[in-house]
Amino acid sequence: MTTTPPFLFPPTYHFPPLLHPATKHNNPPLAAREMSWCRHHRQYRLSLIDAVESPLFHNTALRKRLDLREARAVVDWMTKSEEEGGGGRRAEWVSDAGGASSVGLGNGAAQGPKTVAWIWWRRPEEWADVLVDWVEGTGQKGSVLTVYELIHGEGAMSQEFHGMDTDVMLRSLNVLVKRGRAQIFGGEGQEGVKFF
Repeated sequence: MTTTPPFLFPPTYHFPPLLHPATKHNNPPLAAREMSWCRHHRQYRLSLIDAVESPLFHNTALRKRLDLREARAVVDWMTKSEEEGGGGRRAEWVSDAGGASSVGLGNGAAQGPKTVAWIWWRRPEEWADVLVDWVEGTGQKGSVLTVYELIHGEGAMSQEFHGMDTDVMLRSLNVLVKRGRAQIFGGEGQEGVKFF
């Protein structure tokens, strides 16, 4: 069994002004740290209710923290495009709108609006590119695999997408469907995918 090494915070983590209430000035370094944290912990959904108590937003050595409202402001900034003065759409709120769930990570209880977000350390379009590279590099073109095999199979163990959140995998595969590079079939929880 392997354990994840501790996350090494950047030197700015120990700089008190960067844990003051979120401002436009603080959003880029906070967002970069948030994406790095999620990537390190292989976390795709971030429950802000849980995260505000974690080292991500709470530096116990400095006795500084961002509250839920301030953490939400960082994620809001991340949801906007760079043209809108935001963080390049590196986050997306999980809500009941559009069929997505509002379920948090920790206790599984339903949570209110803007408390759970996708953190896109790779957007679904970028994951789709990673999947295509893997399919072509391993000679899987024309093959049919289950979504479960892609996420948990031995053939993908060394890949960054191994262990991926199922919803993120399906969104990434749907990008390939739209590009004409894959077909998804089967029912919920039993999906298969053929790569072209």
